Amino acid sequence: MSGKIIMVVLAALLLAACGSTPQRKGAGVATAPAGGGYLAGDGPGADAPADIDAIPDAVPRSEPLHRYANRPYVALGKSYTPLTSPGNFKERGIASWYGKKFHGQRTSSGETYDMYAMSAAHPTLPLPSYARVTNLANQKSVIVRVNDRGPFLHDRVIDLSYTAAHKLGILGNGSAEVEVESLAPAATMGSLKTDVVQIRPLESAVPVAVTPQPLDVLPLESSDTRVYLQLGAFESQQNAEAFMEKMRNELGNTGKQFRLSGKDGMVRVHIGPYASVSEARSNADSLEDKLGFKPMVNLP
Repeated sequence: MSGKIIMVVLAALLLAACGSTPQRKGAGVATAPAGGGYLAGDGPGADAPADIDAIPDAVPRSEPLHRYANRPYVALGKSYTPLTSPGNFKERGIASWYGKKFHGQRTSSGETYDMYAMSAAHPTLPLPSYARVTNLANQKSVIVRVNDRGPFLHDRVIDLSYTAAHKLGILGNGSAEVEVESLAPAATMGSLKTDVVQIRPLESAVPVAVTPQPLDVLPLESSDTRVYLQLGAFESQQNAEAFMEKMRNELGNTGKQFRLSGKDGMVRVHIGPYASVSEARSNADSLEDKLGFKPMVNLP
């Protein structure tokens, strides 16, 4: 076969391969790691946060599935059919990570990839959804938000963000055997890593609406002087909302209302109101048996 014919055949094969790959800028399509730590041309960024370990895990919550990113597709000649709901999925395999080469590019879900967020790419988990990833060598575990497709080579099952890989201890080797478990929001409340920090009685707190608004635009004045029990205090409104939902599930119908209250940069989860301090304290004692901790009385 002449050299010209060979070149034509190779060009045709290359075009066919490109035509079967999802048109995106996500991760998971590079070759084997260079030097064991990361892919050629990839790696850690120069603007890494000062304390990677302080970046919190993703918090599972209900989100609508992407309109297009969950359709069946073909990548590198292989067909994939994404799942249509989170949960009821677990697998073991090799995880790798992707960093500065893809940082700032669009993911399959249309979002911008942030290598310092707790995110991941998976071939078939719903976009977006959440997964717990456990390094089987050291039993370290993290929760990531899956918002991209990949990986497609070397029998890998998931591509992790730089931060997720760091927290699992796989940056140096570039890959590790992991267990991936899809998480449904209602099924993961009991395993959330919360940032409860308030451990002393509070002065009067300000009730705020449970909305996605930033805390600095929420109402800061109220005449509410009724007594509530405080179940927790958080720096993040998202974590406060997740914890409040967890409390609803655990306590069921108590005849009381749950609310969030914001003050001094903290978001507090309250239950009540109670007619008096003595009633609130009595209920705190009974809730201690159910919750494993004693709620604090929030004095008016």
